[in-house]
Amino acid sequence: MIIVTGATGKLGRRTVEHLLERLPTDRVGVSVRDPRKAQDLAERGVRVRQGSFDDPASLVHAFEGAEQLLLVSLDRTGEECVTGHRAAIDAAVKAGAGRILYTSQMGAAQDSRFQACRDHAQTEDLLRATGLPWTALRNGFYAASALQLLESARHTGDIALPADGPVSWTGHDDLAEAAAAILTDEGRFEGPTPPLTGPAALDFDAVAEIAAQATGRPFTRTVVPGEAFRKQALAHGAPAPIADLMLSIFAAARNGEFTAVDPTLAELIGREPATFRTLLEHTWAE
Repeated sequence: MIIVTGATGKLGRRTVEHLLERLPTDRVGVSVRDPRKAQDLAERGVRVRQGSFDDPASLVHAFEGAEQLLLVSLDRTGEECVTGHRAAIDAAVKAGAGRILYTSQMGAAQDSRFQACRDHAQTEDLLRATGLPWTALRNGFYAASALQLLESARHTGDIALPADGPVSWTGHDDLAEAAAAILTDEGRFEGPTPPLTGPAALDFDAVAEIAAQATGRPFTRTVVPGEAFRKQALAHGAPAPIADLMLSIFAAARNGEFTAVDPTLAELIGREPATFRTLLEHTWAE
């Protein structure tokens, strides 16, 4: 059985749907914090069990029978994130999982300027230490993050953000399909995958041009000093750690940590991944 954590989230849910296109429903299970949110999956024959990263015993039960476990990374940062991942990895070992796959990120490194990439690197070290077969899906930076950063510019026409560098913005659905492809062809990758990226690395100057082409409206790119950006984020209600995390994305991009463009994602899904323009047009049409 393939067990997926976070199966009511954006990436986990899409991965489950792609798995169900490839496998009988009784070969798929999910571990979710609130089983009520996965009731429709249960009705389709998917095994649904409650599992919380803050309750290791629940994870051992949720992971029972896992030939493979897809550990979808937590939406946390720093020690809180790594502690949760450690609990899940330990539970997978106790449950006898055959292989652990983990949604890591391109640029994962102990010396990354971006906290999340440092968390991913620590989690990969934990996986390495288990002695189990494991795969780290080095996912391209989620295009959804760029689209969130563009939300105000969508209305004002001014992309006012800190200085950045090229980023291989990548769509959730393509990454979910790739995860399903790897899960159903067990052992295709041992350890970290190559970067699973969209077809181009773009800075926000290029994004401004794409937005203008997609909408027929002019877009400007204004570089905001980092401290001014942080103050704006705080003024809009962001907690200080989140403001700092957002700022670190730009520092890592300037450092060239997200510039790689690799064909592996296209090979896994059998087509070119969605372009940033396609993802922008789809989101802005909603």
